[in-house]
This record gives sequence, structure tokens and C-alpha cells, in this order.
Amino acid sequence: MTSSPADARLAELTRLIESAAAERPRPLEQWQPSRLADIGLEITADGLWHYQDSPIRRPTLVRLFASILRREADGKHYLVTPAEKVLVRVADAPLLAVELWAQGAGSALDLSFRTNLDDVVLAGPDQPFEFRPDPKTAAPRPYIHVRHGLLARATRSVYLEIVEHGSIETRGEDRQFGVWSRGAFFAMASAEAVE
Repeated sequence: MTSSPADARLAELTRLIESAAAERPRPLEQWQPSRLADIGLEITADGLWHYQDSPIRRPTLVRLFASILRREADGKHYLVTPAEKVLVRVADAPLLAVELWAQGAGSALDLSFRTNLDDVVLAGPDQPFEFRPDPKTAAPRPYIHVRHGLLARATRSVYLEIVEHGSIETRGEDRQFGVWSRGAFFAMASAEAVE
């Protein structure tokens, strides 16, 4: 019996969730080091990590760095250890949502995402969407909360899949186009803008 591409995607998503559940997250929220360093780390808008203007080509190193990355109240990103914080300049979002898996429909829809670093996120009240206007086109750009204040920006193909699952909902006197996930509705635009 041959498996379909959807079955293969589900199997991969399941493997990633199981793997993520087996890992113990680091307690970044408990670490408040006073020492601050800037060693020239940057994440470009395409999700690539750079050290002093040179790309970091080792995926295991990037994943390690990402596991201790957080965004603080000032909007800046830092690698955090118990002893030190290291500034990381982020051009847009530190992660990219590169794959979407949808289950259900309407208000019973659940949207799961895989990031470019294999984080698995189930969008909903605890990990909401943000839609920000694209600086060039003003079209809404979807971002999803991942962990420790970090956002993942949806790639174009994932954005188009999100739109396919969108619906128009009436909220009081407003009609909004948006998407459901885990019982929460995330408005993207006014209904008039998409009709």
C-alpha cells in the first residue's frame, strides 16, 4: 500500500512532536544574568544565522543557539545562559514557519506549524497569530508565537495555505476575514478588503 504525501507529512509532524516532547526545555525565564555581550550574531530576514557577517553553516549549532534564544520586553533578542546574555540582531523574525498542517474545519480548525528549525507549534490562545502589514505591500504578514517571546514568520507558501483556511466572521458590527485555530479566531483583514 502506497502512502500519500499527506500521510507522509502527518508522520513527519508526529515524529517532530514526539521528539519535541522528549526534550526538556531550558528554563530561560529563570535566568537573569547581569553580564551582556555583543559578539556579532545576526539572523537575517530569510532565517539564516550569521556570526560576524559569515553564515553559520552547521544546523546543529544553529539549533543549539535557538534553544537558548529569547525576546525580551525591549523587543531585542538574546542568547541567554545563567551567566551571560548575548545580543542577537534579528532583521524580521528569528524563525520561519515553513510547513502547515490543518485538521478540522471552521471554528473546529487546528493549525500546526513546523519552523525552519523543526519547532512544532499548534496555533491557538496560548500561541497566537499576529498579523502585521508588509512594509512594501501593506498586505497582512502572519507571525506565530513559538516560545520565549519568539515569533516565526510564515513563508509565502504557508501564508497562502493559511488564507485557504480563512473565513469571514461577524464580530458585533464588524465583519473580519481571518482564520480559526484551537477555538480562537485571528482576524487578518476587514471582510470588505477581501470581497
